[in-house]
Formats: sequence, structure tokens, C-alpha cells
Amino acid sequence: MILFEEVSKVYGDGRKAAAELSFEVQKGEFFVLIGPSGCGKTTVLKMINRLIEASEGRIAIDGRSMDDYKLNELRWNIGYVLQQIALFPHMTVAENVAIVPELMKKPKAEIDKTIDRLLHMVGLDPAVYRGKRPSELSGGQQQRVGVVRALAADPDILLMDEPFSALDPVTREKLQNDLLELQRTIRKTIVFVTHDMREALKLGDRICVMNGGQIVQIGTPDDILHVPANDFVREFLGDAAVGGSGYGPDVPLTAEDLIEPMTPDQQLATNGAVTIGADTRLGELLWHLAAEERLIVRRGDVVIGLLERERTLKRIAREIEEGGGAE
Repeated sequence: MILFEEVSKVYGDGRKAAAELSFEVQKGEFFVLIGPSGCGKTTVLKMINRLIEASEGRIAIDGRSMDDYKLNELRWNIGYVLQQIALFPHMTVAENVAIVPELMKKPKAEIDKTIDRLLHMVGLDPAVYRGKRPSELSGGQQQRVGVVRALAADPDILLMDEPFSALDPVTREKLQNDLLELQRTIRKTIVFVTHDMREALKLGDRICVMNGGQIVQIGTPDDILHVPANDFVREFLGDAAVGGSGYGPDVPLTAEDLIEPMTPDQQLATNGAVTIGADTRLGELLWHLAAEERLIVRRGDVVIGLLERERTLKRIAREIEEGGGAE
């Protein structure tokens, strides 16, 4: 689907942002580019839709060289989702989503059906959200609209540049789950940039680890976790290799630090709730809270308290602010 053959990007000052890169992204694959800041991952992403031109080598899409495509033909077939969502503030949700289909001169009735279908797919009721402006939406809702806008022209390829990194952990987890569910439905070829190894391991069919403009390792999540290519990959895995969150691993909070006493009524209302250990650390705790409204905390066989999502997240934020433990 997407082929890089000995591709490099060299800037005027001689700096090589990408060096002799060769890899292939298969049709329908969720391919994740990961690495530290400045490693070249966003440069690679932008070379796919020619926001950045390669200096050397060949890039092909569907067996056809990038240079053989007209620029508008290429970009209409490639959706692009950024960290900064960049919705037009003076336009409604429907107007934002319709921009590219209108440029392609698609019939209005077809565009309207597409908007409704895609909004439903990302959990936004068209009757409620079509006429809203970006300022009326939460960050997570804006990012969903950004994904819908990128899909509105039914592109074969979707590029996503750290789309969830500015969101809080709970919203981020929810959107990751939504994206995986959406991909099961639409089966687009997705190239996704992140600096968060936990996110890469969760989302990617394959992961490309980069450093210094070069590819260090390409493999499945299992390959990266269990057969890291070298010390750089092992170090970059960090706490993700042992189930950490990738969010502030140095904050020394556990579930026991955050519990509230349980009333008898609460105990009855939480029958069947997920139970975690008292020593569960912050990183793992955030992932549980992303999926559950309430958590029961046990020390051994004894229930010692309750965690409710909203109160617990506020408590965590306060503890971090006062303790200064976050990175």
C-alpha cells in the first residue's frame, strides 16, 4: 500500500531528518511510528502526503510512484488528523466535515448522508452535534469531529499525528478504544505517530521505532515487547514493558492513598464492580479508571475502600499539584 525505498530527507543546513528509510505499510494495517522528539517520525508522516518532499529515494502508494499523482488527487485520498484539531471556529460541525467533499463537488444529499453516518460511527448524535460550533464541544468531542472530517472523503489512508496526546488520560483511553472499534469497521490503512509506547502497543498491528532519523526496529507489539532489538528499544519501552501507563510513572501514589470509606449503601451498589489491589500504582490505576466508574480496593481478602472516577481524578490532580511528583 505505502512503500518507502531508501528515502531520506535532508534540510538546507545539512541536517538529516530521515536517513535511507525502507519499509512497507500493508493495506488495512494500523502502523505506528514511535520515538523521541526529533527522531523523524512526523517527517515520515508528512512525506506520505507531500507536506514535506523527500530529498532522496522513492515513495509509492498502491504501486504508483508519489510523483505520478496530482497533489489534490493524492491528498483527497489521504485523511489527516493532527494533535491540534484545527476545526474552523466560525463553522458548525457539519460545515467543518463537509469541506473536502464540497471541494470534490460531491452532491449535497450524499455529503449530508456521509456526515450523519460518520458522526454516528464516532458516537456523536447528528441531531445534537451537527449544528454545534467547536467552542461548544469538549476536547474529546472536537477530536472525534477531526477524525470524521478526515474520513469524509472516504480516503484509503488515514494519517494521525499524536492526535490524543493533549487529552486527559481517561478521554485518551476512551478515544483509543473508539479508534480501534472504528478501524474494525472501516479497515483503513492508518499511519499513527506517537511518543507513548503504551499507546503504540495498544493500537498498532506493527510498530516502527525510530531514533535519529533512522529505523531501529519494526515489529508487532509482541516482537517489540519480547524481542527488543537493542538497549535503545528496551529503554524506550520503559514501564510499558511491565504494565505501566506512560503517564507520570514517578508519581508515588497507590490506590490505598486515594480510597474513600464505603457506606453500606455504596457497598450494595458496587456489587460486581472491578476489584484492584491496595498497592496498585498510579499508572495502572488510571487505565482502570478509564474503563470503570467505580473500583473496589482490597488489601488481601479485605475490602478497604472505594474509588469513584470523578472524585479520584480530582484527588490525583490535587496530589500531583501539591506534591510536584509529575514529570
